[in-house]
Amino acid sequence: MEAGGLPLELWRMILAYLHLPDLGRCSLVCRAWYELILSLDSTRWRQLCLGCTECRHPNWPNQPDVEPESWREAFKQHYLASKTWTKNALDLESSVCFSLFRRRRERRTLSVGPGHEFDSLGSALAMASLYDRIVLFPGVYEEQGEIILKVPVEIVGHGKLGEVALLASIDQHCSTTRLCNLVFMPAWFSPFMFKTTSGHVQFDNCNFENGHIQVHGPGTCQVKFCTFKNTHVFLHNVPLCVLENCEFVGSENNSVTVEGHPSADKNWAYKYLLGLIKSSPSILPTEDSDSLMSLDLESRDQAWSPRTCDIVIEGSQSPTSPASTSPKPGSKAGSQEAEVGSDGERVAQTPDSSDGGLSPSGEDEDEDQLTYRLSYQVQGPRPVLGGSFLGPPLPGASIQLPSCLVLNSLQQELQKDKEAMALASSVQGCLIRKCLFRDGKGGVFVCSYGRAKMEGNIFRNLTYAVRCIHNSKIVMLRNDIHRCRASGIFLRLEGGGLIAGNNIYHNAEAGVDIRKKSNPLILCNQIHHGLRSGIVVLGNGKGIIRNNQIFSNKEAGIYILYHGNPVVSGNHIFKGRAAGIAVNENGKGLITENVIRENQWGGVDIRRGGVPVLRSNLICFGYSDGVVVGDEGKGLIEGNTIYANKGCGVWMMSSSLPHVTSNHVSYNGLYGVAVFSQKDGSGEFPGGHGAQENFSEDGDAILWETELEKDDDPLRRPVTIALVESNSINHNGASGLYVQSTEALHVLTNVIHANGDRGITVAQSSQLTRVVNNSISCNRQSGVKVEAQCKVELRGNGIYDNRGHGIITKGDSTVVIENDIIGNRGSGLQLLPRSDTKEASPGPPGCLRYPFLDIGVIKNRIHSFRAYGIAVRGRAKALVQENIIFQGKTSKTIFQQISNNRECVLQNNKFLVFKKKSDTWRLVNPPARPHLESSLRGPSAAHSGQKVTAMATRITARVEGGYHSNRSVFCTIL
Repeated sequence: MEAGGLPLELWRMILAYLHLPDLGRCSLVCRAWYELILSLDSTRWRQLCLGCTECRHPNWPNQPDVEPESWREAFKQHYLASKTWTKNALDLESSVCFSLFRRRRERRTLSVGPGHEFDSLGSALAMASLYDRIVLFPGVYEEQGEIILKVPVEIVGHGKLGEVALLASIDQHCSTTRLCNLVFMPAWFSPFMFKTTSGHVQFDNCNFENGHIQVHGPGTCQVKFCTFKNTHVFLHNVPLCVLENCEFVGSENNSVTVEGHPSADKNWAYKYLLGLIKSSPSILPTEDSDSLMSLDLESRDQAWSPRTCDIVIEGSQSPTSPASTSPKPGSKAGSQEAEVGSDGERVAQTPDSSDGGLSPSGEDEDEDQLTYRLSYQVQGPRPVLGGSFLGPPLPGASIQLPSCLVLNSLQQELQKDKEAMALASSVQGCLIRKCLFRDGKGGVFVCSYGRAKMEGNIFRNLTYAVRCIHNSKIVMLRNDIHRCRASGIFLRLEGGGLIAGNNIYHNAEAGVDIRKKSNPLILCNQIHHGLRSGIVVLGNGKGIIRNNQIFSNKEAGIYILYHGNPVVSGNHIFKGRAAGIAVNENGKGLITENVIRENQWGGVDIRRGGVPVLRSNLICFGYSDGVVVGDEGKGLIEGNTIYANKGCGVWMMSSSLPHVTSNHVSYNGLYGVAVFSQKDGSGEFPGGHGAQENFSEDGDAILWETELEKDDDPLRRPVTIALVESNSINHNGASGLYVQSTEALHVLTNVIHANGDRGITVAQSSQLTRVVNNSISCNRQSGVKVEAQCKVELRGNGIYDNRGHGIITKGDSTVVIENDIIGNRGSGLQLLPRSDTKEASPGPPGCLRYPFLDIGVIKNRIHSFRAYGIAVRGRAKALVQENIIFQGKTSKTIFQQISNNRECVLQNNKFLVFKKKSDTWRLVNPPARPHLESSLRGPSAAHSGQKVTAMATRITARVEGGYHSNRSVFCTIL
């Protein structure tokens, strides 16, 4: 185009009057003219696209108000698709010299209607030749018999859509057919409006009402811009069919049924449809820009550093002499007695240090006091996130996740998973793209080895959106599924496939329902605001549930029961109105690396034979407890970070046998770990929820017992005792570990640090509770307290720097063996008499030499800064033997007996009294306890295959202390 020519705006105005063939010729003049023609996209190309009677708005019916990226490209794609049905014309020629253009020039146009050459469609078809065009003028055409298409033809309605109505039953016996701009209704003698068994049929811009369409493989079909009102499309063994930009309304059954494995026998149209699909704009995802949430995980490492204890002493005094003189008023000793009461509980508040510990040597100590240094190290398992402690939660602070916990986009996940990428790129069976399914019973039903792919569709106000059964496979990408009256997506009887990038919300039942050995990959979906659970896995269902956002559902985000066994990894499950994940009724599952936060009830709830593996999850900011292990719950709870929940970190009920190991339990509002055997018998549920959930697909009860697999996992071993092992339990609002149980319990190799009450409280333990090789330090009150009538073994623990006594025990069967009890503000060990007069039950090993004794204190190293090493109050029955007791301040004796207690037996104890300023006492031979190297065990391989479940139960229990009311928070799961 010359510089002296007309302005571009004027050229565009002139060219806007040209028709399509003229625009094509102008684009061939030169490059400048080509670019000028392309610049008409929003003007002339838009007019041509919308003015075509054979298609509608490119984004109809889902987004008719959104313009396409290019009107010219949209018009081009439709034009190419409209010619697909003629692609086999060359195959019918007797010579290759004849061109397709010559065949087209010979095509006839047959007119049907009042005043035209034919008055019915049947008479026109009787005279039609290959690829002729039959035009139906406005009117209603009712055929009294079945129409059989024997030659390829094109049947087009003239005028606007709706002006030509065809009441007929058409059976295609030819290789190809195209029907356009027609309203189809069934004839009086058959519900089938169209069917074919081998050929290719193309529908453009048609309406179908109250009938059926049937395509059998190797037949194929292409349907674009059509409306189906109460019409069922049945596809049987089809190798490839394409439904694009269609609307399905008011179906009384399924709108589309895809049945049978795609036929290996493919007709001529298969490769053309495949090429057309690959050349059209893809709905495969691009990078997601939405950021879900952020969580400030700034951490601290104070409790893992070596600690030193400065022990202050004065003069010398006989270590075994009783306290014959009372301390002077106002003296340090007198004030300390006021601080630590006779029952061992701290009365006066003391200033907190930065890590919840204490500085044993006060700033107001006399300068002439002599000191020595006794070094020891607080040991324990490494915390999980970033190798350091999480800091205290800051009120009102923004929640920001570290990069390792932020969800990947769908594109990133597909690039990592080649199998998922292959599924997302595959096209087989039926492709349903950019369609609208609304106001009916069912959307898409895939059965009997069928294959279907759904991209960019909207399913709303249906009974269910998609059902996949009987070894069928579906691929669902970027669909919108909401307001279904049952589950959104339903898989059963070994159904599978890929469900990725979908938005699933406001459904009356589960967003995704997996059962009966179905095994889909559920990836990068948003599943939210459901009236029941987000995802349900039951009846031996499986599946991989990865990298999804599951939030604001009324019941559990993920609910696993009846031998359901999914792999749940890398999901964000948050703000649910019940539990984050619930595992009940013999459910299983591998649950790893999820972020479970801000749920109303337990972050994870395990009950009634649920046996999950719960590993490396972040469970935080819940409004109730972090992990709830209810009646008969089991499983492996390993390596999780349970942080800043308002209830307990881990709540374990009676008859539950979990293995709780290597978890980081910190900054929870109540207990770090609570073990209770008492529960409320009420059958009511908070919020008016009932105790039963209906998991029948049709609303009837199902006897799952007949379908359950036998538990034949060779790696699984029977679990007979609940185990709390190698956990870091720190900075929780109440006791680090609270035990009120009639079940046996083992507490091994834990770090229990800086909790707001005691380190360990054993309020009830009719069976033996073993507390072995734990580090119990810097807790706000006593390190360990054992109430009356409890059977407890304390062995190999390091009990340091607690603000009350080291150990308080009233237990009638308590043994304290080989512990280091150092630097506590109260007495190192306080032995209290039982409150009743009953005879003691036989104690643990260590008291057997003296069966009349309640308590055995053997081979411990004990020191207290300001109080007694061992204090015996009242007529406590105890054996105190072979202990090493370091001297504290001389205003206190090392061993105290109130009244003349002859029932306390002392044998072979060693008392170390400071003599020289240069003396240094160290915990050597053996070194400071606990000795974890010999006792730590790796994750049990026997639990690696364990999996999860539970029905809803309201749990309440009486909790000691003033941190909440006399009831626990409700822990309920549906």
